Amino acid sequence: MTRPLGRRTALRSLAGVLVAALSVGVAACSGDDPAGSSAAEAGPNGVDDGSELTLWTRAPLEKQAKLLVDAYNASHKNKVQLTVVPNDDYVAKVGAAAGSGGLPDLFAADIVYVPNWVNQGLFQDLSANIDGLSFKDTINKGHLSAGTVEGKAHVLPFVLDLSMMFWNKQLFKEAGLDPEKAPATLEEYAAAAKAVQAMKKDGVYGTAAGLNCGGCLVFTWFPTVWADGGEVLSADGKESKLADDTAQKVYRTWQDLWKSGAVLPASADETGPTWTAAFTEGKVGLMFYPATLLSSTPFDVGVAGIPGPSGGASTFVGGDGIGVSKDSKKAAQAWNFLSWMMSEDAQVEVLAKNKDVVSRSDLASNKYAAEDPRLVTINEVAGKGDTPVALNFQQAFNAPSSPWLTLVRNQVLNGGGDVRKDNDEITGVLKQ
Repeated sequence: MTRPLGRRTALRSLAGVLVAALSVGVAACSGDDPAGSSAAEAGPNGVDDGSELTLWTRAPLEKQAKLLVDAYNASHKNKVQLTVVPNDDYVAKVGAAAGSGGLPDLFAADIVYVPNWVNQGLFQDLSANIDGLSFKDTINKGHLSAGTVEGKAHVLPFVLDLSMMFWNKQLFKEAGLDPEKAPATLEEYAAAAKAVQAMKKDGVYGTAAGLNCGGCLVFTWFPTVWADGGEVLSADGKESKLADDTAQKVYRTWQDLWKSGAVLPASADETGPTWTAAFTEGKVGLMFYPATLLSSTPFDVGVAGIPGPSGGASTFVGGDGIGVSKDSKKAAQAWNFLSWMMSEDAQVEVLAKNKDVVSRSDLASNKYAAEDPRLVTINEVAGKGDTPVALNFQQAFNAPSSPWLTLVRNQVLNGGGDVRKDNDEITGVLKQ
């Protein structure tokens, strides 16, 4: 089932939970800006005058960030200094820097955090600059929407990270499965995992998941609900629907997989840093996996959208948005990097060449995608996914003690718990 992006309109006016936005725009200039002009006044491409810029990103996107920064530095007078921060430390680092006026010129943010940080005034208004891009209408709408408040856009897509179903073709073949055929339903996914497990190959398991990682589970299990036509949140992001029938089918399937022994045992304690490692090492038959890791997976894999209990396909359109911080005095130079980042040179010759998803729909059918049908599949499924946004998303889902994590562990690992009560706990956090 194809799903449109962007159910976020009510989130923008929740004034009771917002920090007053700071009145800082790209049009502001200061003595630290050598060009003496705003990004918009400097033209559609900003200023490339040899300035030094700082950029922060979180560790999961290190590879793509380095590729983009290296390519920019090699072709421009401006130079970007990249700082990669451990994922678990990123929110605290940004918060501390924001409070002391020490944010870098540019910083990326997990797309689920963008609405909150925009509302707190951490990003400058890029509306005039983005409106000036001839290809504005082709930019990923989920990322633009997450960073738009009262009609003003503050971020562009940095790297899109989609959750997809990956399977190890060699293990499928050994297990008597068709290595060229994707499981079409969650039931078929479970059957394939059990078939791989039934080989009793030393150190090999049917599937794996981050069962102690709320963010991992959001990224990989929400799409199983969407694929079947279900919802995970209300339209205003204040009510959890994760006790609905479709979600419960997902939990029952994974509980059965866990009881059968087809899930990598380390999944129970996996908090995120190594949740994909066993698959990358060739020790897992199939799993829901980040599309950004396609280029670094060292064996032949099949790729498809994540199926629901009854079929369909969906994905979590994740990754990071990026913008100019409230503290930057080099807005025109920072925009030079951002405008280049959205160009065909960067999107195709850096990202697509590296088997990453492009952020512009008009560039989806590029020469590199044409060479690898899996990239075409990823680009197609991107249009069937969603980017859920709620102002308290971190506390409700991603935090180590989140009620979402409690719900999943109760349903899958503990085989008990009141799913509706646990779901109400999620809603309680969302409504705070």
